[in-house]
Amino acid sequence: MIRTVKNVYHLLTGIISLLWFRFPGRELTVIGVTGTDGKTTTTTLIYHILKKAGIQASMITSVHAVVAGKTYDTGFHVTTPNAFYIQKYLREAVDHGDTHMALEVTSHGIDQHRVFGIPFRVGVITNVTHEHLDWHGTFTQYLKTKMSLLEQSHIAIVNMDDKNVYAQGLKLLTKNSVITYGMNKDADVTPKTFPFTTKLPGVFNQYNCLAAIGAAKALSIDSVIIRKAVADFSGVTGRMEVMYKKDFTVIVDFAHTPNAITQVLSTVRPIVKGSLIHVFGSAGLRDPFKRPLMGKASSEFADMIVLTEEDYRTEELETIMDEIQKGISPKKEVHRIPNRTQAIRFAIEKAKKGDLVIFTGKGHEKSLCRGTTEYPWSDQEEVRKILQNIS
Repeated sequence: MIRTVKNVYHLLTGIISLLWFRFPGRELTVIGVTGTDGKTTTTTLIYHILKKAGIQASMITSVHAVVAGKTYDTGFHVTTPNAFYIQKYLREAVDHGDTHMALEVTSHGIDQHRVFGIPFRVGVITNVTHEHLDWHGTFTQYLKTKMSLLEQSHIAIVNMDDKNVYAQGLKLLTKNSVITYGMNKDADVTPKTFPFTTKLPGVFNQYNCLAAIGAAKALSIDSVIIRKAVADFSGVTGRMEVMYKKDFTVIVDFAHTPNAITQVLSTVRPIVKGSLIHVFGSAGLRDPFKRPLMGKASSEFADMIVLTEEDYRTEELETIMDEIQKGISPKKEVHRIPNRTQAIRFAIEKAKKGDLVIFTGKGHEKSLCRGTTEYPWSDQEEVRKILQNIS
């Protein structure tokens, strides 16, 4: 009932916003990017390619929005802003003379009609893994919501290697053109059909690049420009961000799903000469079913695990940590330090030569929710302070 009321409210907001800002999306080529993981990197890379091609473009991501040449903070823990601000940003882009908009789109953004009335020229899906079942109820409904973005897009860019997307989702696409990407030799865009180089580490970033390349090709951007843009793209704040690299290494990343943790830790594991120390938590009042899966993912790669807070909101933090720990092997060294600052300090002070310390879950975010209050926060700033004090 509450969800229905919220969705009706968002739909009305969407309709009013469309009318108020005079349907700005109709005057733009809009590229929407959805998926469980990789949305921000893919969206930002698409924007980067557009700019390198000399195209007047704007973008909206979970890190920030760059609209009409201005940078905006998109808010606390929000990927897709509400309909009013989306339409406002689109209108600003049009008035500025922009022709393209790269837009990161969440399942909540779709379900709550935040992107209502936007004509998507290109819809990109990165992957669909376990997340947000507290809101959508079932994985099937979550997948269906994600795929609805592609259904309403003129051209769909689909990850052929994601069995959930390809096997279950592709059948939903009946009216639009489809470009597939992946490592599968039958995909349209692969590292063999479109060779490229990238500074971004990990197989998961190879997929993000392929998704962006697929979108760029759908927009008929020259292949030489695409390759140059992909090659010089340096990534996004809070995504595999190396904060320190001397005797040991410190990395901050946004990974907050089981799949993202697996991808990130499996990427760094081969380069760790000593121990891999992983510090993370799980958000309160969000999908609780993923918590033991996050613990299991960490347990498969980390030597030491430090459980801590991550926007626990009004849930009991000890309960959240209990649920994560259910998935962790009893053979693993586990420390529970509720205060995130103390957890960061503990992990860094424990680090020895050759170790790698990685903090996941917060990434670019600038606040930490405790109870009902948002406190200013930055993993990067906390890491810098602690490193200064121990150096």
